[in-house]
Amino acid sequence: MPLSENEQRMLEQIERALVEDDPKFASAVRSTNPRTYLVRRIRRNAVLFVLGLAVLVVGVVLSQLPTLTVILGILGFSIMLTAALRGAADLRRMSGRSADPRRGGTAARRRTRATFMERVEERWRRRWEG
Repeated sequence: MPLSENEQRMLEQIERALVEDDPKFASAVRSTNPRTYLVRRIRRNAVLFVLGLAVLVVGVVLSQLPTLTVILGILGFSIMLTAALRGAADLRRMSGRSADPRRGGTAARRRTRATFMERVEERWRRRWEG
């Protein structure tokens, strides 16, 4: 939803006051790209995934010690799973999609479901009435 003229004016005043008050901070905020931060997190998650895979492989190699093998296997798998889930969430966020319907992620799917349910209910009513 676009901002009203009054809201835009207020936002511009706040921005001007910020630039006057702390120009260094204002330039840093302007130059920061959230996409860069997400790319950095995705890379970090990829490294974490490879680290989890390495722990898992070490656990398999050390098959002479069964207790250590199980512990390293569970630890490696947990690290890989965490990295994969966090990476997938960051990729989803970077692409602009979200699982939250208020943010536009699955709102279209929910509308389709509601429409489908309405059609089913209408067919059911027509079947019993006529």
